[in-house]
Amino acid sequence: MLKEEELAKALKTIEGWGLKDGKLYRKLEFRDFVECVGFMVKVAIEAEKMQHHPEWFNVYNQLEIWLVTHDLGGISTFDVKLAQRINELLAE
Repeated sequence: MLKEEELAKALKTIEGWGLKDGKLYRKLEFRDFVECVGFMVKVAIEAEKMQHHPEWFNVYNQLEIWLVTHDLGGISTFDVKLAQRINELLAE
């Protein structure tokens, strides 16, 4: 689990992400439902490779993502790495 100062430093490296309910959080909006679900599939593939899975909620073209390492009871480097990968996928 990241310490407070480590988390503050990590947040500077993951644009668009913040903290909500003790988890990394980002809300995204896409053109439509198909684009949103397509992005979710890309994230799912990467998350499975990492064996680190997001909590998320989708309604039509909106996607909310929360990242936390339940086994450690907080935010870890796994969450930061997945957030970075999600940002990379958004940039593609």
